[in-house]
Amino acid sequence: MTTIEVRSMDKPLTGKVALVTGGSRGLGAATVRLLAKQGADVAFTYAGSGEQAQAVVDEVRGTGAEVAAFQSDQADTSRAPALIDGVVERFGGLDILVNNAAISVNATVDDPDADFAALDRMHTTNYLGVIAITRAASRVMRDGGRIITVSSGLGTRAGVPGLADYAATKAGVTQYTKGIARDLGPRAITANVVEAGLMTGGMAAPDAETLKLLLGSLSLQRLGHPDEIAAAIAFLASPAASYVTGAVLDAHGGYNA
Repeated sequence: MTTIEVRSMDKPLTGKVALVTGGSRGLGAATVRLLAKQGADVAFTYAGSGEQAQAVVDEVRGTGAEVAAFQSDQADTSRAPALIDGVVERFGGLDILVNNAAISVNATVDDPDADFAALDRMHTTNYLGVIAITRAASRVMRDGGRIITVSSGLGTRAGVPGLADYAATKAGVTQYTKGIARDLGPRAITANVVEAGLMTGGMAAPDAETLKLLLGSLSLQRLGHPDEIAAAIAFLASPAASYVTGAVLDAHGGYNA
């Protein structure tokens, strides 16, 4: 029989250790703040901006929560084991992994001027990098853990030209996460996807015409806020989602409606 842990309603993640990739800005930073607010000790990665990362650390520590930033380029998959080892050494374990880090490079498949090196880096960062970190984390994650991967509505429906490569990376991690749910189910580790949509403070916005088309395709015809998507991630990380795995939770304003 499954034992359900009883925790305080306002801090349901007390005693848990979380790792959020790409946590220095946008959705990643919002997720770091919310998981910490709910009681978790939180590690997060950043690729370039040490100042942004330190600002998040200072803000979260100011609330009394434990937090640490780790510089790690997800495009270098060989660094994944050392990253996970560093988190475990710092916090004593790992319970929650949020695969959030990603980059966006747009080009139509027949564009003669496409930057193929940049496209290849995106595939490595968004897909192979997620796989590398998840593999490393799965070996040390405590039973009953949570893996949440941030995908995109574009992984289900590209919608406009120029997004084939980006959409492929997001569709790939969605299907990979469903496989993870099967592999790790015997250890009561859940694996789920949050399909995020366009939001303020996220990746660079598309051009004005493309943005107009994308917003017009939504049931809620507005940009989302990172806090709204972070709330979906926090739910899947919580004890309340203990029987949810292999699922895709849409948090993109009704892009697929």
